[in-house]
Amino acid sequence: MSHLTFAINVTLDGCIDHRVGVADDETHEYFTDLMDQHGAMLWGRTTYEMMEEYWPLVASGEIEAPAAMRHWAMMIEDKPKYVVSTQRIEFPWKNSRHLSGDLNAAVQALVENTPKGVLLGSNKLAAELDGLGMIDEYRFLIHPIIAGHGPRLYEQGLPSERHMELRDTQNLSNGVIAAHYNRAR
Repeated sequence: MSHLTFAINVTLDGCIDHRVGVADDETHEYFTDLMDQHGAMLWGRTTYEMMEEYWPLVASGEIEAPAAMRHWAMMIEDKPKYVVSTQRIEFPWKNSRHLSGDLNAAVQALVENTPKGVLLGSNKLAAELDGLGMIDEYRFLIHPIIAGHGPRLYEQGLPSERHMELRDTQNLSNGVIAAHYNRAR
């Protein structure tokens, strides 16, 4: 059954700044495997633009990177990428498409038409979709760091609390904990 999964790196104090955390082969391999388990990626414009300016250069070899990062970059090149944006409609990165119209209807159609499920990687978009009750599962890579700054997970808040059902945890050798939750219904 198709599903929407929110996955993100987060520190012990809730920081989701992409510059904070353990960015090694093991964490990249985790996300590469997770991406491979899903049929498409879903991002907001800001996340897309951050990814677009770096990962194609790694995939093409213009930026040198360790093997795990290069593998991630090459896999993400081929993965369908959908972007929600009201400010931009052209997304030239390979296999990127604009997702427009009513957010609820557009994302629901995307999820229903993607049998392996959709992997969501944008915090602001996740908060909007979570507010609509659309996220089925959560994959948090919890880094053994207290960042002391933001941005923070769900910084804008939610209309109500979320209760989770733990499916699995995995302790990575680098001290990161991979936590897999389903939303309790």
